[in-house]
Amino acid sequence: MNNNNRHAAMTVYSDPSCPFSHRTRIVLHEKNIDANIEDIIDGQWPEDIISINPSGISPTLIDRDVALFDSNIIISYFEERFLQPALMPKDPVSRAKMRLMLYQIDIDWYAQWGILSGLEKGKVSKVRKVLQEDLTVLAPLFAEGPFFMSKEFSLLDCSLAPLLWRLPALSIKLPTKAKAVEEYAERIFARDSFQASLSDIERAMRP
Repeated sequence: MNNNNRHAAMTVYSDPSCPFSHRTRIVLHEKNIDANIEDIIDGQWPEDIISINPSGISPTLIDRDVALFDSNIIISYFEERFLQPALMPKDPVSRAKMRLMLYQIDIDWYAQWGILSGLEKGKVSKVRKVLQEDLTVLAPLFAEGPFFMSKEFSLLDCSLAPLLWRLPALSIKLPTKAKAVEEYAERIFARDSFQASLSDIERAMRP
């Protein structure tokens, strides 16, 4: 994959600090997709990109005559177009369960990102506490294997990793009871695809 390849037919416009863009980049690197990644800051979009994605929310994918936005839609597109390595299970029941958990991660945690990041008004301390408690309750699931709810690296890991990477920057410290979550996170952070996905801004989020 190319971070600055003008000959790549596919371009992903990605905010270097955005967790939704980050999980898209993880999938790109995990599948080794040939794409040009262009940094783009929310609120400072070029007019041609605004015309494609009037929502102004990162990331945005341009693939020849296809234009997509919303990270979940883009990730699903990658999964269906680039079959290897597969990041979803083959059987329909397991796929449905994984989609349900992805949905749950979004509505329970990522839906609060605006408050956590200070972009929206809200009780930040309350949201931090809920996230900390949720991860602690789910710690046994993280301890069941090298990956979350799967024997193989999956889209669940791609979605969880950006959030877990940002916990120190969000002033969220997990208790000892959640040690399995931190051990899981370190395994995911060590993957080549995760390391390649990090922007300079994201690397600076952790010492």
